[in-house]
Amino acid sequence: MSCLMVERCGEVLFESPEQSVKCVCMLAASSPPPLPMAGQGDVRLRGQTGVPAERRGSYPFIDFRLLNNTTHSGEIGTKKKVKRLLSFQRYFHASRLLRGIIPQAPLHLLDEDYLGQARHMLSKVGTWDFDIFLFDRLTNGNSLVTLLCHLFNSHGLIHHFKLDMVTLHRFLVMVQEDYHGHNPYHNAVHAADVTQAMHCYLKEPKLASFLTPLDIMLGLLAAAAHDVDHPGVNQPFLIKTNHHLANLYQNMSVLENHHWRSTIGMLRESRLLAHLPKEMTQDIEQQLGSLILATDINRQNEFLTRLKAHLHNKDLRLENVQDRHFMLQIALKCADICNPCRIWEMSKQWSERVCEEFYRQGDLEQKFELEISPLCNQQKDSIPSIQIGFMTYIVEPLFREWARFTGNSTLSENMLSHLAHNKAQWKSLLSNQHRRRGSGQDLAGPAPETLEQTEGATP
Repeated sequence: MSCLMVERCGEVLFESPEQSVKCVCMLAASSPPPLPMAGQGDVRLRGQTGVPAERRGSYPFIDFRLLNNTTHSGEIGTKKKVKRLLSFQRYFHASRLLRGIIPQAPLHLLDEDYLGQARHMLSKVGTWDFDIFLFDRLTNGNSLVTLLCHLFNSHGLIHHFKLDMVTLHRFLVMVQEDYHGHNPYHNAVHAADVTQAMHCYLKEPKLASFLTPLDIMLGLLAAAAHDVDHPGVNQPFLIKTNHHLANLYQNMSVLENHHWRSTIGMLRESRLLAHLPKEMTQDIEQQLGSLILATDINRQNEFLTRLKAHLHNKDLRLENVQDRHFMLQIALKCADICNPCRIWEMSKQWSERVCEEFYRQGDLEQKFELEISPLCNQQKDSIPSIQIGFMTYIVEPLFREWARFTGNSTLSENMLSHLAHNKAQWKSLLSNQHRRRGSGQDLAGPAPETLEQTEGATP
């Protein structure tokens, strides 16, 4: 493999998507075996023994069986048990080997056929019809690592910041492994999808000419890590179970604060930016926090109102770092909820995934005699009605303003066209459901205040 070597040891610049994909394969093959983990069925990057890497900064799968000890007073078992079951804190899992589980044979990341297809997809990573589900299959579940390695290289970030390629890969693996593969929606594929969308938005002519390498790196990192270590339940669930993170962050942007803090922990542990000046790394950490915290759906009206005011007053000055950062926040918010703006086949799959995650939470709440959260009752909240409300009250207002900002760019018009088509599809499906049931339910979907209470329809 031909490559260009530069001053910093380990830094490699690649000239094509094929080299980016091969590099991920080589780095995975040469990495030391990770710590073993008990009971994890993930098939992503593994060590030489075939045992999955330990998840950093997270807990094992949420297991609510011990919550059967619900007391008559409404408390959920003991505080100790709840904290254990919902803990996000680090602790070592028992080794699978010590438990007598025979490790699987090592998995090869990509064979030549899959590598060729992944390479072809990377060459079109800036197109809006990019199929992240196919890309994840072609990369054997390593879509986030492969995509970020390629984008960091294609944007010139490795060279500009003199990043060590091996260290970058190690950090990206940490991020990918901190997503929970058992979540139907909030998993590493969602992170890769948001990152690909962010890449498209960073290329918008109205924005691209003003962006610095730091802006681009912040945008990609925030997109990749914005939901890291997501438990598959929402903030209201953590609050009503008196989770220690809800107490720590005083019930304000609980998950977003945790995503940010987890990201900073991995950045420091990997030492990816250790060679940069301390003041610069501190600034990067704070800006990452500002970006990730902006994805809190409860702040939707705050950001939408500010964006409308800027566009009305025509006072956005993208030469100004504060205005650029604000538009990066808006871009990340758009990327985070862009699923309804994808082609129908992909949009429908994402919708089904997020509603499955809602329903799982609702089933748990019902099982343990908790109030079922909005949109989480499978018997009352249908997928079409949830999606119609989400599109009407959350997605359309934001993307109309984004289109105004871009000057109705080709990409913006394409997204709004998909959005209108997908909404019509869901209305048709909902109408068919009502005809079968003889119901006259309104087709407008849930009210905006209901949507804002539930993260995920508003992921």
